[in-house]
Amino acid sequence: MNHKPEVVVITGASAGVGRATARKFARDGARIGLLARGIDGLEGARKEVEELGGRALVVPTDVANPDQVEAAAARIEAELGAIDVWINNAMTSVFSPIKQMTPEEFRRVTEVTYLGCVYGTLAALKRMLSRNRGVIVQVGSALAYRGIPLQAAYCAAKHAIQGFCDSLRCELIHDNSKVRLTMVQMPALNTPQFGWVKSRLPRKAQPVPPIFQPEVAAEAIYFAAHNPRREFYVGMPSVAVIMTNKFAPGLLDRYLARTGYDSQQYDGAEDPKRPDNLWQPVPGDHGAHGAFDARAKSWSPALWTSEHRTWIAIGAAALVLAGLVAFFKNK
Repeated sequence: MNHKPEVVVITGASAGVGRATARKFARDGARIGLLARGIDGLEGARKEVEELGGRALVVPTDVANPDQVEAAAARIEAELGAIDVWINNAMTSVFSPIKQMTPEEFRRVTEVTYLGCVYGTLAALKRMLSRNRGVIVQVGSALAYRGIPLQAAYCAAKHAIQGFCDSLRCELIHDNSKVRLTMVQMPALNTPQFGWVKSRLPRKAQPVPPIFQPEVAAEAIYFAAHNPRREFYVGMPSVAVIMTNKFAPGLLDRYLARTGYDSQQYDGAEDPKRPDNLWQPVPGDHGAHGAFDARAKSWSPALWTSEHRTWIAIGAAALVLAGLVAFFKNK
C-alpha cells in the first residue's frame, strides 16, 4: 500500500547538516521545503532532492525574520501540503574572544541561531497544534550544555534553545498534545561553516576533533523525526562532554582553558579578508561537506546504540535470564 509522502521543512538547508538531511528525507520520496538565504546552495539542494526521488520547494528565507519564516510556512503548506516534520537547523557563529566581539555580532548570532529556532517552532506549532500531530526537531549541540572558549554567542544560543525546549515540552505535556518535540545534540561535524563563519582566529577554524561527517547528523535527525523522544546525544564525544560537565564543570573549565583555543584551529593562517556569512550568504553552492573529509568519521557507535537501544535492552535481558536459568538449573 502506498503511503502519503511526508512534508518536511528544513531550515539551513543549503549546506552542511541541512543539505545532508534533505538528501536523507528525499530518499523516502518526501516533499521538502528548503529554507536558507543562499540561493545557489538552495538550488543545489533542490536538484539533489529531485534526483533522489523527492520533491523540493525552494523558499529563500532569513530565519532571523519572523515574517519571512511565517510566509515560508504558509507557502509550503499551500504548495506541498500539511507539514509533518519541521527541522530547525539554521545557525551562524563568530569565532572570537568575547572581549573582541561587538554587540551587533552577539545580536545577529542570537537572532539566527536561537530566535530562528523559536520562529520556526512558532510557525510549526501554528499548524500542528490544530491538527494535533507533527514532529519538531531542534538541531542542538553538545555546546547546548557546555560552553567553550571562542564561540560564546553560539554556545549561548544553543543553551537558550535547550531552555526553550524544556518549557515547550512541559506545555505540550500539560495540554495532552500529540505534537512531539525532540532535540538532537550534535558532536563536531565536517560542514562548510568553518570556511565561512566570521573569525578573528589567527589560524583557520576547525571543529574540535573527533569529527563526524554530516551524514551522521542527518541519520540522527531522520531517526529522531520518526522515533521522537526527549533528546538524542550523537557520538561519544557529545556524551562525554555533557556527562563531564554535569559532574565536574570546574575541571572542564580548566581543561578547556588549556586546550580550547588550539583545538579549534589547525595549520594555516586565516585570511582576515575572506567573505563570511554573518550578515549575508557567501555566494556559491558549498554542499554538505567541509574541508575535513580525511579526518571525519562516517559512523557513530553511540548513535547506533541509541537507535537500537530497545533491542539491545531486550538482548541484555535475555542474556541475564538465560544466565539465571543456567545457574538455578545447575545448582
